[in-house]
Amino acid sequence: MSREILLVVDVMSREKNVSKDVIFSALELALASATKKRFHEDVEVRVDLDRETGEYSSVRLWHVVPDDAVEFPERQIGLMVAKERDPEIELDDYVEEPLEPVEFGRIGAQAAKQVILQKIREAEREQILNDFLERKEFLVTGTIKRMERGNAIIESGRIEALLPRDQMIPKENLRIGDRVRAYLSRVDRAGRGPQLILSRIAPEFLVKLFDLEVPEIEDGLLEIKSAARDPGVRAKIAVKSNDQRIDPIGTCVGMRGSRVQAVTSELAGERVDIILWSPEPAQFVINALAPAEISSIVVDEEKHSMDVVVEEEQLAQAIGRLGQNVRLASELTGWTLNIMTEEEADQKNQEESSAIISQFMLKLDVDEEVAGILVQEGFGTLEEVAYVPLSEMLEIESFDEDTVNELRSRARNALLTEAIASEEKMEAPSAELLAMEGMDDETARALASKGVVTMDDLADLAVDDLVEMTGMDSERAKELIMTARAPWFA
Repeated sequence: MSREILLVVDVMSREKNVSKDVIFSALELALASATKKRFHEDVEVRVDLDRETGEYSSVRLWHVVPDDAVEFPERQIGLMVAKERDPEIELDDYVEEPLEPVEFGRIGAQAAKQVILQKIREAEREQILNDFLERKEFLVTGTIKRMERGNAIIESGRIEALLPRDQMIPKENLRIGDRVRAYLSRVDRAGRGPQLILSRIAPEFLVKLFDLEVPEIEDGLLEIKSAARDPGVRAKIAVKSNDQRIDPIGTCVGMRGSRVQAVTSELAGERVDIILWSPEPAQFVINALAPAEISSIVVDEEKHSMDVVVEEEQLAQAIGRLGQNVRLASELTGWTLNIMTEEEADQKNQEESSAIISQFMLKLDVDEEVAGILVQEGFGTLEEVAYVPLSEMLEIESFDEDTVNELRSRARNALLTEAIASEEKMEAPSAELLAMEGMDDETARALASKGVVTMDDLADLAVDDLVEMTGMDSERAKELIMTARAPWFA
């Protein structure tokens, strides 16, 4: 009988082009399924098949659980009872009892065949999928085979892919038999149906279409730096030339617009603006908001935002219909953009200046005139007054050296007072946190300043959170968190 098993495995492996291990695993499942039919209860059975000889053995299994947690006695056993059989057994181990193996020739042939064929189908599908992914074909072309609840099942060669309804271009009317292109957004290995999940609204789809239409991109002469889309309506791409002799915008547009039109027709008429990329963020934003004309830009690096000032008649064009132009420009550049008129910008500047003047008057104990001079000279924070080089402050005509030194001294005292007040409000790290293995005073104080004062607080953190709070490397962060969580498992 063992020779017959080896022969079956060899034949099926050759016919289906899958590894022998897959066939052996399927046979073990089939034999286990047949063995379980001897019992009336829902028991757990394992069959081990020797890959060399074809011999196999069967055992019944009981999962070892706490004595008060036995819910299914047919496949669970309490720890005390299990230790009577084997004193060294632990929780989560298995108690095994040998069974008489079923005869291979008497197996319910149909049931065994179904298990084996299912395993083989899964292995074949996995192999086809791996072959496809190895080719790195992110742009998938195929035919709609069927529609399921509004989702399209697309056949591409031997692969089936899913184009969900929410990943189709709005108002797009796709039908069975249509040939479509889409971007491979992710692979879902957990699902039993199509594992390739496609998208026609992802910005990457737009980029791949231009890769297809513009040979200079594939050759490395041009580069698409970013893309943003309002699917089916409008899109923007930022292009950069790696060869000074090539006009990036003209090359992407093509002769009489042929290249960009080919992309637009694939995207159901979506209008594409081609923007010249710039390493200077402000210039990049100006290009992205075209054709609106920009009067001035104020960059806030800390908030990663820009105040974009335009004339009144340019406001509607800069914002776009329903805010479309500014939204796409923001996505394209990665900056938060605040569009405002010159009047609004002046008002905002006045409000900000007034707030800073009030702060200087309060913290530095100076009158409005002195505070106003500081703001006029570009000072916006106490830190700037306290630590800007002395030579720069001495250039202010309205202040003599004594005044400058007094202002710097008051600013430093104000900052020190704020720091002390902040520290007093800060809760001290707990004794257990300070005593924890791997912890030091500096790290504990840094954590306490972020509200992490106990071991439980630390245990609740993710590794990324702890790295961001303290700047430590991820390996140390992981060790500290696991140490803090140790009492949970004690």
